[in-house]
Amino acid sequence: MASSTSLGLLLLRLSLGLMYLAHAGLKLFVFTLPGTAQFFAGQGLPGALAYVVFAAEALGGVLLLLGVYPRQIALGLVPILLGATWVHLPNGWVFNAPGGGWEYPVFLAAVSVVLWLAGDGAAALKRSERFTLGAAT
Repeated sequence: MASSTSLGLLLLRLSLGLMYLAHAGLKLFVFTLPGTAQFFAGQGLPGALAYVVFAAEALGGVLLLLGVYPRQIALGLVPILLGATWVHLPNGWVFNAPGGGWEYPVFLAAVSVVLWLAGDGAAALKRSERFTLGAAT
């Protein structure tokens, strides 16, 4: 039987995976990938980066849901959230600010780091190495 900590981490991992899939879906179905590329270009970023971010969010979300090296995936996706924070920083705090606030990507970056530090959770298909400060065990 899984511990409450392991089940909590499973819930965290599944929630994070669904969030990444939702953000990828938003880019694909609502804004479209060309529209997202245009938005990136308008922010001073290469438009092609939108396709990379979409692929990372979609693949990362699926891998988190399946539990395939979830700790490494969560940590690897943190730069995307930090980039989103940078884009939304001028909009201010709170998600309903015009253009979206910066608190949501900061929170999700923190959640990703927590998953990296705490572990894979129950039902992971490919487990990550256990992490402790100072060394992997």
